Amino acid sequence: MSLTHPLLQPIRTLHARIQTAVVTACEQASLEYLSAVAAEDEGDTIYAVDRVSEAVLIGFFEQEVARQTPIVLIAEGLPGGQVVLPRGTAEETAVWRIIVDPIDGTRGLMYQKRNGWILTAVAPNRGPATSLQDIELAVQTEIPLVKQHLADAVWAVRGQGVAAVRQNRLTGQEAPLTVRPSRASTIAHGFAMIARFFPGARAELAAIDEEIVFGALGPVQPGKAHCFEDQYICTGGQLYELMSGKDRFVADLRPYLEPLLAQQNQALGICCHPYDICTALIAQELGVIITDAAGQPINPPLNTEANVGWVGYANKHIQQQIEPLLQKSLRQRHVLPAIHPTSL
Repeated sequence: MSLTHPLLQPIRTLHARIQTAVVTACEQASLEYLSAVAAEDEGDTIYAVDRVSEAVLIGFFEQEVARQTPIVLIAEGLPGGQVVLPRGTAEETAVWRIIVDPIDGTRGLMYQKRNGWILTAVAPNRGPATSLQDIELAVQTEIPLVKQHLADAVWAVRGQGVAAVRQNRLTGQEAPLTVRPSRASTIAHGFAMIARFFPGARAELAAIDEEIVFGALGPVQPGKAHCFEDQYICTGGQLYELMSGKDRFVADLRPYLEPLLAQQNQALGICCHPYDICTALIAQELGVIITDAAGQPINPPLNTEANVGWVGYANKHIQQQIEPLLQKSLRQRHVLPAIHPTSL
């Protein structure tokens, strides 16, 4: 499918450069170097491998995009979370707001456990009020492990659908790729999960997970497995698993549990941010249903600070099976009404 947007090809070029730079760094640098803490940002920890991609990011947009069209570039690690390019340009004169996560899935990638993703989304500039629902172009490109020679890239333009390719990084060749969400009507015998990567709320999240699965599928039978889970520490990767039919249900509920944690004198810790979920448009163009826990569209502002809770269903049948159980479980914990649908 031929999709058109003035920034599609520049962003695909940027992704190719970041992919090459990061894979090369992983080939040449030690695990200890790549996993060293470079800085503690307000929203997340910055590791040495993150600096590799950041160096490519700024220079590219200055040279290849902002010379023709002024932009607001939003990314973790930038002063204040954003920079207006060309430098010195007034923010209100920018045409586009571009939000980027140069490496989503840093932790898995730097230890060479699992691939990461480059995420970029573009929205017309409406100032600080610009939000996820304004995004009209989204691109995500896989960063493969050193031992992996194939990598996928997928992109969407709002209202035009989705295109995808599989790249051979050894030959440079690309082949068209078809991605399609699962058409299953149940999570039985499929992958379904609630994200609980980090300490702090794992026990509660696991309890919610159990309630949903038992509510949907009944008690476990001896010697059988109801369904499976895959704790993929990468929001872009989670979205891609939904897009490509590998996962049927994914929920990241961390922000919703903040009231419970506060009662226990515990901090919320790290959450999903808008740059992590910025390519949701691709999944939605494929028919994946993305909502907040109350069933409303997620619409965070395009910044680096907002905490985002989200739920992804491969199709309407999975949503009908799981959503009432999810909402019941959260309401029993008195946390769902405390979250305004548009605040995340």
